[in-house]
Amino acid sequence: MRGAAAPRSAVFAAAFKYSIPVLLGYLTIGIAFGLLIADAGYPWWIALAMGLVMYAGAGQFIAVGLFAAGTSLWEAALVQLVVNARHIAYGFSMLKRYRNTGLFRYYLIFGLTDETFALLSSLSEDTAGSIPPGADRGKFMCWVTALNQCYWVSGSLLGALAGSLIPFDTEGIGFALTALFVVLMIEQILRVRKPGIFIVSAIPAALAVFFLPSRISLLAAMALALALSSLLEKTRREP
Repeated sequence: MRGAAAPRSAVFAAAFKYSIPVLLGYLTIGIAFGLLIADAGYPWWIALAMGLVMYAGAGQFIAVGLFAAGTSLWEAALVQLVVNARHIAYGFSMLKRYRNTGLFRYYLIFGLTDETFALLSSLSEDTAGSIPPGADRGKFMCWVTALNQCYWVSGSLLGALAGSLIPFDTEGIGFALTALFVVLMIEQILRVRKPGIFIVSAIPAALAVFFLPSRISLLAAMALALALSSLLEKTRREP
């Protein structure tokens, strides 16, 4: 006999607690993005619309620069495709976790950002310690995803409104997103305790930055990191 279903409030509370690392980062990074939007001369509602429809942190930061530079639509689309191609790898790795999630699957796919991936991919398969007993795994993941988007949208809106009212010096503020990635990486290393995968991913990234043109460095680093990661995983499984 199945146990009683967990109350919605318990599932929401557990999802909120689990998403706190992203809350602290997304509010800060979102504010930085909102300030950049205001500094570029765009109205505050652009930040809100991008957070709801586009919802791609790095892509949104890049889009502001592309808009300001007068980049054509096709060039902007190509840049965004290259920058966000990493989500293809994320998506394939989450297919098993998104199985049997019903209609939630469509929003989970849309809301899969780097930070959300970091949280959901580290959920233990037995869900112990993260999801309340009796809670639906799909609903829990959907709450985490939705909360993360709310954090981002709220921060972006706050930053855009503040930037439109108060002048800010935005020099260097774009580095905030990189800082968030570093913090999440450290969090993941401490959580999964398998530093090897991070090392073999960092090496191709560093080599690509120093030795390849910027237009192909991201794709090359991703391809090499995936190959090395697969090789590392295969080596671990062999007796």
